[in-house]
Amino acid sequence: MAEASDAVTLILVGMAALGLPLAARRIRVPPVVLEILFGVLVGPVLHIASSSSLLESLARLGFLMLMLLTGFEINVGFFQRQGSGPIVVGLLGFAATLSASWVASQVLETDPFMVMVLATTSVGLVVPSLRSAGVASRPIGQDILLGALLADFLTLLGVTVIAVLAGGDAGWRLLGIPGFFVIVAAVLLGIRRAAWWHPDRFGALFAADDTEEMGIRATLALLFVFVGVASLLGIESVLAAFLAGGIIALVFRERGALDRKLSGFSYGFLIPIFFIDVGIRFDLAAVTDVDALVFTGKLVIAAFAVKTASALVLVLRGHGLRSIAAAAALLSSRLSLIIVVAEIGRHLGFISTSQEGSIILLAIVTTTVAPTLFRWLIPAPAGGEAKGASAG
Repeated sequence: MAEASDAVTLILVGMAALGLPLAARRIRVPPVVLEILFGVLVGPVLHIASSSSLLESLARLGFLMLMLLTGFEINVGFFQRQGSGPIVVGLLGFAATLSASWVASQVLETDPFMVMVLATTSVGLVVPSLRSAGVASRPIGQDILLGALLADFLTLLGVTVIAVLAGGDAGWRLLGIPGFFVIVAAVLLGIRRAAWWHPDRFGALFAADDTEEMGIRATLALLFVFVGVASLLGIESVLAAFLAGGIIALVFRERGALDRKLSGFSYGFLIPIFFIDVGIRFDLAAVTDVDALVFTGKLVIAAFAVKTASALVLVLRGHGLRSIAAAAALLSSRLSLIIVVAEIGRHLGFISTSQEGSIILLAIVTTTVAPTLFRWLIPAPAGGEAKGASAG
């Protein structure tokens, strides 16, 4: 019976991975929303699918690839062009986020770990939203992207430190964090030096006609090595996967076909499995009572309020109120990272199953509403930029 159930689950997941993006395109919502809802439908609602060891393994790999591709979003050229000013403002924005999140956690009467949950944003939604609105290259677009990147990275770092402190023997395990960053820095310098001396060999990694797919092999090797080292040091793999992608982004500005290949099999296969598995394991009963729904509503309000506080610092960059309101709306979108942080919090005992369910509902709501609000609020770009964006 268990084998038959696993087979049915795999069939449903395969069909969903193919069909849901097409449906999402027609109704103009992110595919992730439908993938989670589909998992809830076939899992806790209809009980025709269940999570298995194979599905969990594929979902785990999808999660790691999602964090790897998030690291790919680091735009080194942007940081070099802008200098330290935007980074300082971005850090002030993150400090405002933490302060507002702390207040929200006290009002909601939750564990302080909720600060990390509310501090997250979604680079995976920010980037395509900026591009579709034609503002990715404008100052407001670049400041929003910087704020999202800082929020994602610093939240991951904070969650890693909390997980180490909560794991026992924190004194020794805390040494693993700077040790891990030393290893990352050494790998970064080594790859950069090797790429400098052997540009032809490294350039071949990104060739479209690489029949042995050495670029994908090298990327996955770096990912698995970092995750393995992080595991040995007692560090969350989410940070390791993010930094693996970040190293590739830092060393190789132009990655040619590698980006398309990795995004293809990740977003086309592995990452949807992760989100469908989240839906299948969703505890529907824990969030359907009145108290849970009220808490979810308060959480949604807190999520938008926190990012509004963060976006207000953009006045220091000379942006108008309408642009700041648009930034607050887009930065309020939470997707993959908030689900990952919620799972870590539940595993560590800081977040209840009911609260994790509310956080997943929060992700669904903000993922649907926030990009739409952003498009309504963001001032229209110049005609040439808008046309160029729409053509792309």
